[in-house]
Amino acid sequence: MRIFKFGGASVKDANSVANVAKILNRYPNENIIAVISAMGKTTNTLEKLTNAFYYKKENPLDVLNEIKKYHFDIVEHLFKNKNHPIYNELNNTFVELEWAIENEPSHSYNYEYDQIVSMGEIISTKIVSAFLNENGIKNKWLDARGIIQTDNTYREGKVDWELTQNLSSAFLSENGVFITQGFIGGTSENFTTTLGREGSDYTAAILAYTTNAKDVTIWKDVPGVLNADPKWFDETQKLKQISYHDAIELAYYGATVIHPKTIKPLQNKKISLYVKSFLNPDEEGTIINEAQSPLPIPCFIFKVNQVLISLSPKDFSFIVEENLSSIFKLFAEKQIKVNVMQSSAISFSVSIDNDERKLPELIKILQKDYRVLYNENTELITIRYYDQATIDRVTIDKQILLEVKSRYTVQLVVKPTI
Repeated sequence: MRIFKFGGASVKDANSVANVAKILNRYPNENIIAVISAMGKTTNTLEKLTNAFYYKKENPLDVLNEIKKYHFDIVEHLFKNKNHPIYNELNNTFVELEWAIENEPSHSYNYEYDQIVSMGEIISTKIVSAFLNENGIKNKWLDARGIIQTDNTYREGKVDWELTQNLSSAFLSENGVFITQGFIGGTSENFTTTLGREGSDYTAAILAYTTNAKDVTIWKDVPGVLNADPKWFDETQKLKQISYHDAIELAYYGATVIHPKTIKPLQNKKISLYVKSFLNPDEEGTIINEAQSPLPIPCFIFKVNQVLISLSPKDFSFIVEENLSSIFKLFAEKQIKVNVMQSSAISFSVSIDNDERKLPELIKILQKDYRVLYNENTELITIRYYDQATIDRVTIDKQILLEVKSRYTVQLVVKPTI
């Protein structure tokens, strides 16, 4: 079995879906599970729909109609026959979404989020599966929610590996091509969960682990893993090979090319991960495997829209283990990830993503026990295999608010000075 993962950019329009077919045609007579994300920026629009439904700041039906139009425009380009079953199937799926937003929210925001946002993957895979079957690539559509089983931690479902293994063995033991969804799972009560934003890579890794796959290929709009995001650097270099260790470090620090949870299941079974271009599939790409070799060049990771929070006790006492325990418990309860931290005798600083929904409540709770200072609109820069020249390069016209160094990695929280 081989696992292919196609992200939103690779199925963003009719031409892109046709390109997926071309790529699969390059692998005739192979057993393939294609893990497919929501089309284009659909996940963002479904998040907008969730907010409209939950917070009532705009009409959710207006947002839903925007989603429907986008997908039916793609379908009309792919299927000239208006009587094709895909039209009826999509209409039924959108009716489900209409029902979901018809009544008042009855559960937590995170629960409602997962039930709504997960539909992006359901819709995209139905379209892609139907198009492939129509064009000679026979495949079986599978609902990932019936295979990848999680607990009830909505938006960050924790995988039940034993049950997922059993279901995977039952549903994926045949030969052929399977089309399934990334990002989503299901609970024992048949509720939908998601595996974390951009979690389709993780889905691919889970299925690779449970099927003992030969390899995993992530098809992207870049030639492989680059040493920096082209959004921030005019000149980037492709890394031909990366160790599991370096890959998981880069993903943890925020490299968007790979989801942070992807590497562990692959490393456990020594399954190679390829990152290749769906625009130029003949190119070599990047391989991630167990070979241990330091990266030949520095790697840069930028996270914008950060908030640097600094805490100090109101009575000028030390920050000790008890304080840190209660702080991290609060972050865990609010599902807030710490991107970098630094502790001193009477202060503790963290950089986190600026989530407008979570931040005000977090600050309010922390202010009960601590003096709280915070800087918004900061950036977190991580350099793997740094030297002083690389630090100087990224801090031009920047004020360094916090700096944390280890042997191979430096993290800088900065703010523009101009």
